[in-house]
Amino acid sequence: MVLAWIFNDSDEDQREPHKMEPNQEVGLKELEKIGVEYFRFDVEGHENNPDYSKLRSDRGYSYEDVISVSPSTLPNYEQKIKSFFEEHLHTDEEIRFCLDGSGYFDVRDTSDKWIRIELEKGDLIVLPAGIYHRFTLDSKNYIKAKRLFIGEPVWTPHNRPCDEMTVRRNYVNKFL
Repeated sequence: MVLAWIFNDSDEDQREPHKMEPNQEVGLKELEKIGVEYFRFDVEGHENNPDYSKLRSDRGYSYEDVISVSPSTLPNYEQKIKSFFEEHLHTDEEIRFCLDGSGYFDVRDTSDKWIRIELEKGDLIVLPAGIYHRFTLDSKNYIKAKRLFIGEPVWTPHNRPCDEMTVRRNYVNKFL
């Protein structure tokens, strides 16, 4: 089950949950309205799971790699975490399957408020091309994730503002 909520804009560490008081949960239907898709798979044996294989096949995910993000596995860790947390968009979908550890994706809702989505082992999230988002680890400082792509990966983040980009205009027309 997806865990998501409205992000409070306090000054506490970005790796903290940032829940409102009282918490304002966001459900899967609300995420789907802004184009965010969520799936859950058992990590062990997922390569042989027909639903996982169907998802990859139906969506044309032909390339994958695995990234481990932690102070001991990622050079320039603190700098990288700060850059991941810069609000940006991509020209392609961003697909992440959490194999171990945990972290947060933040996305903008229809009112331009942040929604924080928790990603834990077994969660797979698809962010549509053109959505403003950012990523951070939680206080455990570790995630191992499979990154899926259609064709060769494009790593370029486009920091906000970039509303003039065709991919952003297409996203806005479709979801906002």
